[in-house]
Amino acid sequence: MSPNGSDRSPRRPMRRKLLQAMTAGLVLATATGCTYKDFPRLGMPTPTTEEAPRILSLWQGSWAAALATGVLVWGLIIWSTIFHRRSRTKVEVPPQTRYNMPIEALYTVVPLVIVSVLFYFTARDESKLLSLTDKKPDVTVNVVGFQWSWGFNYITPVEGVTGDAKTDKNLDAIPDRFKNAFPANAGGVYDVGTPGTKNPQTGNPGPTLWLPKGKTVRFVLTSRDVIHSFWVVPFLMKMDVIPGHTNSFQVTPNKEGTFLGKCAELCGTDHSRMLFNVKVVSEARYEAHLKELAKKGQTGYVPAGIAQTSHEKNRETNNL
Repeated sequence: MSPNGSDRSPRRPMRRKLLQAMTAGLVLATATGCTYKDFPRLGMPTPTTEEAPRILSLWQGSWAAALATGVLVWGLIIWSTIFHRRSRTKVEVPPQTRYNMPIEALYTVVPLVIVSVLFYFTARDESKLLSLTDKKPDVTVNVVGFQWSWGFNYITPVEGVTGDAKTDKNLDAIPDRFKNAFPANAGGVYDVGTPGTKNPQTGNPGPTLWLPKGKTVRFVLTSRDVIHSFWVVPFLMKMDVIPGHTNSFQVTPNKEGTFLGKCAELCGTDHSRMLFNVKVVSEARYEAHLKELAKKGQTGYVPAGIAQTSHEKNRETNNL
C-alpha cells in the first residue's frame, strides 16, 4: 500500500502515459498520406530521370543505416533501464566500470566505420552524377536565376534563327570549357518569366522549361545577382546557381508530364515566389515549341549573369 493508505501504485500513471505515447507514435507512423507503394521511397517523389534512382538508392541506404544504428542504441537503452535499474531492496552502489578498453574502442571505431561507408557511397554517387564526360548532351539549356524568377536559354540551332552561342555577348559569363560543348551556329531561343507567370495547362506559378523525353539534357547554371538553387523536385537533383561561378549537371528525363521546380536557396524577400515548371514532352513536340518561341520573336539569348572574376577563372582552369 502507498503511505496514504491507497492501493494505487505511483507507477501506474507513468505506465499509462507510456502506453498513450506509444499509441500516439503508432498513429503518427501509420496515419499518413502515403500508401504502401510510396513507403519504400521514404518521402521521395517518384523518380522521372534515368539518374534519379541512384539518388533514391543512396537515400534509402542512408535511412537503413540510420535505422540499424537507432535500433541498436534504443535496444541498449531499453536493456539498461530494465536490467540495471535500482533494486527496491538493495541500496548499495552498483559496481562501477572504468577504463574498459574494448568498449571504448568499440564506440570509437564503429562510428568511424559508419561515417566512412556513408562517405564512400556518397562520393561514388556524387562523382557519377556530376560527371559531364559519360554522355554527350543532346540538349543544352542555360538556366538563369535572378530575383525573382528564371530565364531559360535553349542553346540549340533553330530553323530561321541566326547566331552563335559560342560568341554571343549575352553568354560571356559562361566559361569556355562549357561553350566548347555548345553546338555550332546555335542561334537559339529563350523564355523568361516573372513571379506572376503561370503554366497555361496546369495553372502552376512560374515559367515553364520544356525538355524532350529520352534525351540527355545538360543544364548550365548562372545567376545575375545572388545565390539561387535550381531544383526540379521529381528529378531528385538540385544545384546552386552562383553569381560569378558556373555550375552544370545533366539528366535524361524518362517520363512525360509537367513537374514542379523551385529555388531551394533563401535568396531574399520573394524567394518563395521563385517557382517554375518543367514540361517533358516528345522530341517532336519539343522541336515544335522551340519554333513557337522563334515565331514570338524570342530569339537569341537573355544575359546569362555576372561575369567570372580572374581568380575564379584561374581556379577553374587549374582544376581542369
